[in-house]
Amino acid sequence: MEAAGWQIARHCRGRTAVLCGKGNNGGDGLAAARHLSRWGRLHLVAALDRSAFEGAAAREAEALERSGVTIRSEIELGGADVLLDAIFGTGLSRPPEGKAADWIEAINASQQRVIAADLPSGLEADNGRALNPTVRAQLTVTLGLPKAGLLAMDGPAHAGEIWVADIGIPTEAYEAVGLKVQGTLFAVEDQVRL
Repeated sequence: MEAAGWQIARHCRGRTAVLCGKGNNGGDGLAAARHLSRWGRLHLVAALDRSAFEGAAAREAEALERSGVTIRSEIELGGADVLLDAIFGTGLSRPPEGKAADWIEAINASQQRVIAADLPSGLEADNGRALNPTVRAQLTVTLGLPKAGLLAMDGPAHAGEIWVADIGIPTEAYEAVGLKVQGTLFAVEDQVRL
Protein backbone atom coordinates (compact mmCIF):
# COMPACT_ATOMS: atom_id res chain seq x y z
CA MET A 1 0.00 0.00 0.00
CA GLU A 2 2.86 2.35 0.78
CA ALA A 3 4.50 1.67 -2.60
CA ALA A 4 1.14 2.07 -4.35
CA GLY A 5 0.53 5.41 -2.67
CA TRP A 6 3.95 6.71 -3.65
CA GLN A 7 3.53 5.64 -7.28
CA ILE A 8 0.07 7.23 -7.51
CA ALA A 9 1.14 10.47 -5.80
CA ARG A 10 3.94 10.96 -8.34
CA HIS A 11 1.29 11.59 -11.03
CA CYS A 12 -0.64 14.19 -9.00
CA ARG A 13 0.87 17.46 -10.13
CA GLY A 14 -0.92 20.34 -8.47
CA ARG A 15 -3.20 20.69 -5.44
CA THR A 16 -4.95 17.35 -5.12
CA ALA A 17 -8.26 16.36 -3.54
CA VAL A 18 -8.01 12.69 -2.54
CA LEU A 19 -11.38 10.88 -2.41
CA CYS A 20 -11.26 7.52 -0.64
CA GLY A 21 -13.58 4.58 -0.34
CA LYS A 22 -13.68 2.13 2.57
CA GLY A 23 -11.33 -0.59 1.31
CA ASN A 24 -7.76 -1.07 0.15
CA ASN A 25 -8.21 1.27 -2.81
CA GLY A 26 -9.06 3.96 -0.26
CA GLY A 27 -5.96 2.92 1.68
CA ASP A 28 -3.86 3.48 -1.44
CA GLY A 29 -5.40 6.96 -1.66
CA LEU A 30 -4.55 7.67 1.98
CA ALA A 31 -0.94 6.61 1.40
CA ALA A 32 -0.79 8.90 -1.63
CA ALA A 33 -2.27 11.75 0.43
CA ARG A 34 0.54 11.48 2.97
CA HIS A 35 3.15 11.92 0.23
CA LEU A 36 1.17 14.76 -1.34
CA SER A 37 0.94 16.50 2.03
CA ARG A 38 4.70 16.20 2.49
CA TRP A 39 5.25 17.67 -0.98
CA GLY A 40 2.84 20.58 -0.40
CA ARG A 41 0.36 19.31 -3.00
CA LEU A 42 -2.56 18.15 -0.83
CA HIS A 43 -5.84 20.08 -1.06
CA LEU A 44 -7.96 17.73 1.09
CA VAL A 45 -8.64 14.10 1.94
CA ALA A 46 -12.18 12.79 2.22
CA ALA A 47 -13.35 9.27 3.05
CA LEU A 48 -16.79 7.74 2.60
CA ASP A 49 -16.56 6.33 6.13
CA ARG A 50 -13.40 6.92 8.18
CA SER A 51 -14.49 4.34 10.79
CA ALA A 52 -14.75 1.55 8.18
CA PHE A 53 -11.02 1.28 7.42
CA GLU A 54 -9.44 -2.02 8.49
CA GLY A 55 -5.96 -3.54 8.40
CA ALA A 56 -3.41 -1.72 6.24
CA ALA A 57 -5.95 0.96 5.23
CA ALA A 58 -6.63 1.75 8.91
CA ARG A 59 -2.89 2.05 9.53
CA GLU A 60 -2.58 4.45 6.58
CA ALA A 61 -5.44 6.56 7.99
CA GLU A 62 -3.75 6.70 11.41
CA ALA A 63 -0.38 7.65 9.88
CA LEU A 64 -2.00 10.41 7.83
CA GLU A 65 -3.81 11.83 10.86
CA ARG A 66 -0.62 11.68 12.95
CA SER A 67 1.02 13.83 10.28
CA GLY A 68 -1.61 16.51 10.99
CA VAL A 69 -4.02 15.88 8.10
CA THR A 70 -7.75 15.72 8.84
CA ILE A 71 -9.78 13.11 6.96
CA ARG A 72 -13.09 14.74 6.07
CA SER A 73 -16.44 13.08 5.51
CA GLU A 74 -17.57 15.50 2.79
CA ILE A 75 -15.89 16.72 -0.36
CA GLU A 76 -15.11 20.25 -1.52
CA LEU A 77 -13.62 20.11 -4.99
CA GLY A 78 -13.24 23.84 -5.60
CA GLY A 79 -9.62 24.94 -5.32
CA ALA A 80 -8.19 21.56 -6.32
CA ASP A 81 -6.21 21.16 -9.54
CA VAL A 82 -6.38 17.35 -9.49
CA LEU A 83 -8.96 14.88 -8.17
CA LEU A 84 -7.60 11.49 -7.10
CA ASP A 85 -10.27 8.81 -7.36
CA ALA A 86 -9.54 6.12 -4.75
CA ILE A 87 -13.18 5.24 -4.02
CA PHE A 88 -13.52 1.69 -5.43
CA GLY A 89 -10.95 -0.82 -6.60
CA THR A 90 -10.99 -4.29 -8.11
CA GLY A 91 -13.69 -5.83 -5.90
CA LEU A 92 -16.66 -3.78 -7.13
CA SER A 93 -19.45 -5.91 -8.64
CA ARG A 94 -22.56 -3.73 -8.28
CA PRO A 95 -23.38 -0.15 -9.22
CA PRO A 96 -22.17 2.52 -6.79
CA GLU A 97 -24.97 4.02 -4.73
CA GLY A 98 -25.62 6.66 -2.08
CA LYS A 99 -22.71 8.89 -1.12
CA ALA A 100 -20.26 6.98 -3.35
CA ALA A 101 -22.46 7.56 -6.41
CA ASP A 102 -22.81 11.24 -5.48
CA TRP A 103 -19.02 11.61 -5.25
CA ILE A 104 -18.50 9.90 -8.63
CA GLU A 105 -21.06 12.19 -10.25
CA ALA A 106 -19.35 15.23 -8.67
CA ILE A 107 -15.98 14.05 -10.02
CA ASN A 108 -17.42 13.64 -13.51
CA ALA A 109 -19.10 17.05 -13.38
CA SER A 110 -15.90 18.80 -12.31
CA GLN A 111 -13.51 20.62 -14.60
CA GLN A 112 -10.42 19.28 -12.79
CA ARG A 113 -7.98 16.64 -14.01
CA VAL A 114 -9.03 13.21 -12.71
CA ILE A 115 -6.55 10.47 -11.84
CA ALA A 116 -7.83 7.01 -10.93
CA ALA A 117 -5.99 4.79 -8.44
CA ASP A 118 -5.72 1.31 -10.00
CA LEU A 119 -8.90 1.69 -12.07
CA PRO A 120 -11.75 4.20 -12.33
CA SER A 121 -14.38 3.72 -9.62
CA GLY A 122 -17.42 1.98 -11.07
CA LEU A 123 -15.49 0.05 -13.74
CA GLU A 124 -15.54 -3.73 -13.41
CA ALA A 125 -11.90 -4.85 -13.26
CA ASP A 126 -12.33 -8.18 -15.06
CA ASN A 127 -14.50 -7.24 -18.04
CA GLY A 128 -14.45 -3.46 -18.47
CA ARG A 129 -18.17 -2.93 -17.97
CA ALA A 130 -18.91 0.56 -16.68
CA LEU A 131 -21.52 0.47 -13.96
CA ASN A 132 -23.72 3.51 -13.41
CA PRO A 133 -22.04 5.82 -12.45
CA THR A 134 -18.38 5.29 -13.33
CA VAL A 135 -15.55 7.81 -13.03
CA ARG A 136 -14.16 9.20 -16.28
CA ALA A 137 -10.45 9.69 -15.65
CA GLN A 138 -7.83 11.37 -17.78
CA LEU A 139 -5.17 9.09 -16.28
CA THR A 140 -5.22 5.74 -14.50
CA VAL A 141 -2.24 4.53 -12.47
CA THR A 142 -2.83 0.78 -12.30
CA LEU A 143 -0.81 -1.26 -9.84
CA GLY A 144 1.30 -4.35 -10.44
CA LEU A 145 -0.23 -5.49 -13.73
CA PRO A 146 -2.87 -3.93 -15.99
CA LYS A 147 -6.42 -4.96 -15.14
CA ALA A 148 -8.25 -6.60 -18.06
CA GLY A 149 -11.16 -4.19 -17.67
CA LEU A 150 -8.98 -1.19 -18.47
CA LEU A 151 -8.48 -2.53 -21.99
CA ALA A 152 -11.92 -4.02 -22.73
CA MET A 153 -15.48 -2.81 -23.34
CA ASP A 154 -15.99 0.58 -21.61
CA GLY A 155 -12.55 0.58 -20.00
CA PRO A 156 -10.63 2.71 -22.51
CA ALA A 157 -13.32 5.41 -22.49
CA HIS A 158 -13.16 5.70 -18.69
CA ALA A 159 -9.47 5.05 -17.95
CA GLY A 160 -7.82 7.69 -20.14
CA GLU A 161 -4.05 7.33 -20.35
CA ILE A 162 -2.89 4.19 -18.50
CA TRP A 163 0.35 3.80 -16.55
CA VAL A 164 1.28 0.44 -14.97
CA ALA A 165 3.25 1.02 -11.76
CA ASP A 166 5.59 -1.44 -10.09
CA ILE A 167 4.67 -1.86 -6.41
CA GLY A 168 7.26 -4.50 -5.62
CA ILE A 169 5.29 -7.71 -6.24
CA PRO A 170 7.83 -10.46 -7.03
CA THR A 171 7.37 -12.55 -10.19
CA GLU A 172 7.05 -15.64 -7.97
CA ALA A 173 3.89 -14.22 -6.40
CA TYR A 174 2.23 -13.91 -9.81
CA GLU A 175 3.29 -17.45 -10.68
CA ALA A 176 1.86 -18.76 -7.38
CA VAL A 177 -1.62 -17.67 -8.49
CA GLY A 178 -1.22 -19.03 -12.01
CA LEU A 179 -0.14 -15.90 -13.89
CA LYS A 180 2.71 -16.30 -16.33
CA VAL A 181 4.81 -13.15 -16.28
CA GLN A 182 7.88 -13.46 -18.47
CA GLY A 183 10.75 -11.29 -17.37
CA THR A 184 9.52 -8.05 -15.94
CA LEU A 185 7.58 -5.09 -17.24
CA PHE A 186 9.88 -2.88 -15.22
CA ALA A 187 13.35 -3.86 -16.36
CA VAL A 188 14.57 -0.24 -16.50
CA GLU A 189 11.69 1.97 -15.39
CA ASP A 190 9.37 1.52 -12.41
CA GLN A 191 6.36 2.44 -14.57
CA VAL A 192 5.22 1.48 -18.06
CA ARG A 193 2.77 3.44 -20.18
CA LEU A 194 0.22 1.36 -22.09
